[in-house]
Formats: sequence, structure tokens, C-alpha cells
Amino acid sequence: MQQPRHVPVLLEEVLEYLNVRPGGVVVDATLGLGGHSAAIARRLGGQGRLICFDRDPEAMALGRARLEALAEELGAEMPAMEFVPMAFSEGLTRLKPRSLDGLLADFGVSSLQLDGAHRGFSFRADGPLDMRMDTRSGETAEQVVNEAGEEELANLIYEFGEERRSRRIARAIVRARPISTTAQLAQVISASAPSMKGDKIHPATRTFQAIRIRVNDELGEIQSLLKSAGSLMKASGRVVLISFHSLEDRLVKDSFREAGREKRFEMLTKKPVVAAEEEQLRNPRSRSAKLRAAEKV
Repeated sequence: MQQPRHVPVLLEEVLEYLNVRPGGVVVDATLGLGGHSAAIARRLGGQGRLICFDRDPEAMALGRARLEALAEELGAEMPAMEFVPMAFSEGLTRLKPRSLDGLLADFGVSSLQLDGAHRGFSFRADGPLDMRMDTRSGETAEQVVNEAGEEELANLIYEFGEERRSRRIARAIVRARPISTTAQLAQVISASAPSMKGDKIHPATRTFQAIRIRVNDELGEIQSLLKSAGSLMKASGRVVLISFHSLEDRLVKDSFREAGREKRFEMLTKKPVVAAEEEQLRNPRSRSAKLRAAEKV
């Protein structure tokens, strides 16, 4: 299976804050294409254990192939691996309490998803309105766009997209229905709420983000992880989370601060860690990444 180009974001910072040690047990809650997990596996060694979750079947297949190829290279120095093809909100409940030395989650949409027009995540290439990370089940973006009421659409675009012109956009979407492709939706949004002076992003960006978050219940997934993390970590176990927009980062920040006040975790990052200029130039998608880390007390 041919591997697409993949640059894991904040890789050195992830390894530093996870503090991966030989023989440890680490969960990668968002395997993706396996870049982070491959680096973690090298540090865990033959006595370690690496558990990988991903609800995207396409990503799971490619990430697993990357790690299995690494296993051929490392031989006995490769940790035991487990691949769990499901959302981490469900998968984490299967783990034993106080069983983990490290937990990593990268909440970003992967290049595989964004660049595949058939997945419908991006308006930059025309494709079907899908946006599901798990393509085997669940409501599609097309269903949300065409079946939600105008007020419901406006509210989700405002709440999940932080889009000030949400009501205008929702009204235009309802009038233009049925809408079945990413290009159609982007055109409707752009016509109803064109770019204003100083805008650095496409006028459809926030609305696409909002619909994607709704389709995949992304914030609910993060809340489930934050709720589970405390009971799963061993003493001195570390949680490292990478967010890509303010809604995600706020959930992580608030949860870590509360855990710190209650003396359950110690925050290792007073401010979010961001990519260095060199990485941002090499990988533009790293520009919005924010890493926060905490250690179980």
C-alpha cells in the first residue's frame, strides 16, 4: 500500500512532553498516517506496548501499514502493537484504569482527509458532501445541509464555526437546497457572505468547519477523552493533546486547569506550545497547531 506524504506536526515536542520510556504503555488515540506512532514505537522498544485508535478505516489501514513496515525494520526492538478501528471515545473505555504511561491525541483533520476530494472535507476540490471520519456509519454533511432547519443551521455555524454571518449563510443554504457537493456549498456561502477586506481565509472555511464538527461530534469526542484520561493514567503518566482551533484548545485548557486545581494533574505547559517558524515553513498546516501537556500526580 503506497503511503501518502505525511509530516507529523510538532513531532519533537510530542516526544519531549510524552517522555516515552522503554517498556512503557502508550496510546495514540488518533493514529492517522502513523507518523507520531512510528517515532513513539522506536522509543518504547521491544518490551513496550503501543495501542492505536482511529475511526477512519482508510487512515487506519495506512497507519497500520506504516507501523508494520517499521516492525520489519526493528524486529525484536518493536513494541507490541494493537490496532483498534474505532473512535477513541469508545475505545478508551476498554482500557484498564491506571494502565497508561502516555496518551497522545492529535485532533487535526489529516492530509489524507483534506486532500481526498471523495471525502468531502474541503471546498478546494469538488466532491460529495460527506465529511464523515468513519465512512461506515453516521449522518453525512449532505444530510445536515439539506435536512436541518434554518435556525439549527445558523446556530451550529455560529457555535462550531464562530462565524458572525451565520444567519445570512444559513438562509442562503436553505434557499439553495438541495445541495450535494462541496463546490455547490462553497459557492452558496461565498455568494451570501463574500470575503471582507483583510480576510485571510476563504469565506466558506468556518462553515465547513462547523458542519464537520457536527457530523463527527468532534467536541463530544474530546470531552470523552478528557473525562477518561485521569482514570487511565499511571502516576507520572502524561497526556499530550494537539488542537487546531479555539474550540478544541479551550476544552483542553479548561480541563487541564481544573485537574490542576484539584491536584489530579500538573500542567506542563502554562501556554500552548506552537510550531517553530522552520516547521511552519516546512509544513504550513502546523501553523494553527497548539500542544498542551499534563502529568498525572
